[in-house]
Amino acid sequence: MNEEKNPRKQYAVYIVICLVLLMVFNAIVMPKLTQAAIRDADYSFFLDSLDEGNVKKVQIEDSEITFTVEEEGKEQAYSTVRIDDPDLVTRLHESGDVEFTGKLRERSPLRDFLLGWIIPIVCMFMLWNLLFKGLGKRMGGLGNAMSFGKSNAKIYVKAQTGKTFADVAGQDEAKEALAEIVDFLHNPDKYAEIGADLPKGALLVGPPGTGKTLLAQAVAGEAEVPFFSISGSEFVEMFVGMGAAKVRDLFSQATQKAPCIVFIDEIDTIGKKRDGQVGGNDEREQTLNQLLTEMDGFDGKKGVVILAATNRPESLDPALLRPGRFDRRIPVELPDLAGREAVLKVHAKKVKLAEKIDFNAIARATAGASGAELANIVNEAALRAVRSGRSAVNQSDLEESVEVVIAGYQRKNAVISQKEKEMIAYHEVGHALVAAMQKDSAPVHKITIIPRTSGALGYTMQVDEDEKFLMSKEEALCKIATLTGGRSAEELIFNTCTTGASNDIEKATKLARAMVTRYGMSSKFDMMALETVNNQYLGGDSSLICSPETAAKIDEEVGSIVRNAHTKAVQILTENIGKLHEIARFLLEKETITGEEFMAILRREPQLTA
Repeated sequence: MNEEKNPRKQYAVYIVICLVLLMVFNAIVMPKLTQAAIRDADYSFFLDSLDEGNVKKVQIEDSEITFTVEEEGKEQAYSTVRIDDPDLVTRLHESGDVEFTGKLRERSPLRDFLLGWIIPIVCMFMLWNLLFKGLGKRMGGLGNAMSFGKSNAKIYVKAQTGKTFADVAGQDEAKEALAEIVDFLHNPDKYAEIGADLPKGALLVGPPGTGKTLLAQAVAGEAEVPFFSISGSEFVEMFVGMGAAKVRDLFSQATQKAPCIVFIDEIDTIGKKRDGQVGGNDEREQTLNQLLTEMDGFDGKKGVVILAATNRPESLDPALLRPGRFDRRIPVELPDLAGREAVLKVHAKKVKLAEKIDFNAIARATAGASGAELANIVNEAALRAVRSGRSAVNQSDLEESVEVVIAGYQRKNAVISQKEKEMIAYHEVGHALVAAMQKDSAPVHKITIIPRTSGALGYTMQVDEDEKFLMSKEEALCKIATLTGGRSAEELIFNTCTTGASNDIEKATKLARAMVTRYGMSSKFDMMALETVNNQYLGGDSSLICSPETAAKIDEEVGSIVRNAHTKAVQILTENIGKLHEIARFLLEKETITGEEFMAILRREPQLTA
């Protein structure tokens, strides 16, 4: 109850101020506005103007005469004191052109009340809503100032979410952990018999697009209990104390509707570590402190479960992650090969499919893709089928949609000279040939020199036959050599180099640096950690944790690895220069060749010439 006293007093003050301003407006401003349009005049001026024929209208009252005079083509109103003049009506009648009337009709009190009070109050109320709700939303929360600490949580039930665990694929471990919570809400007695308490909170952690919010919606659909859904950013207010008040209101509603589930998306918005520095975000820390207090204040046996999602777990406050608050940390990682295939099949249920669709091939070609990206691939395939005039999605639609998500749409109207086309072809065949001649490299799946909207003028796609979770030193070195294969082909055939290898250089350098600083694959530094990864779920940016002298030695070691790989690539292409020419000519003719066509040419015996 204390939360609502101050805002209500503030609201009453606003009403009193508005009424005072309205009274001043009616008592002072309105009369002046009315009188400003009528000028005072002498009675003699009225008679002279009447004789000259300039008077147009006359209003005769008990003690006042109001008349209009035409001046410079415009009518001006005047007011004069009425004098006892018996001939006045005769003069007005003889003038002919003057319209005159007697005493004005007394004003209606009801009309004066409506015009003076009701209509202005309605106008001010509408202006109030415009200022404090419309403009307030654009100014960062001012429009929510009158919510008085009420939370914006949306309440769902099973029929509203429309999601169940059957709609979630590729996250079996996460579903198992959440299914136990759902079972606890349905059958609390069997857990109470053994003395087990319901986990107070579960934190869903993983990269963007892996299905954290979808899992929370599936929990709502399975639990059949009230489900509160709110984003962490909705607790952030411009007014101090409003965020904490919203937390209190949210947990108050949850306690009243127990058993229930509360889902806080992007909890890192309010759950960041408290650094204690002067000038920090006091409002956010107050909101976090209130959240910690509320999570300690309710009994887990009542059936209130807090679900939260974030992709920045390293930024959360340790007090938020301790047992008793968020008892479980549920990883929602990128799906593996089987998981990707299952995700594709779930989303493919929504579209019409042709016969003999190989989802395993698509899953192998999308290593590292999230659930959202896989859903986008299926949707892109359906759109391509419609553009092609087909009524069902076939295998080629899915394969092309993979390339659309990875490299963008084809630039069919791009004009590239024949010389540049040859350089691109030799560049891509250089990648493929170096990869094929190394035993620790993934097989070539496709080579194309068709430009893409991402900026790529061509690319070589490699697809592993099986899912791999580890990378050996030999595989890493082979991958760097493959990345340098394009530039090596340019140097070998055209005796020059182009900007087309910029992305290859970036990837090769990044992998070589990781081998030295993080993977312990350098003979110079051995198993020494020289770099730390920040935000592993948001790009995985890294920073060095060594002295400047050591950093210089790291650069030397990275350069040595890349140079050795470059030398190896040049050697492979030199030994197979005949196949390099043959495959490049075939690629120039076809523009796109499959891995099978590439390997067929590579295995073909050279023809003997007379």
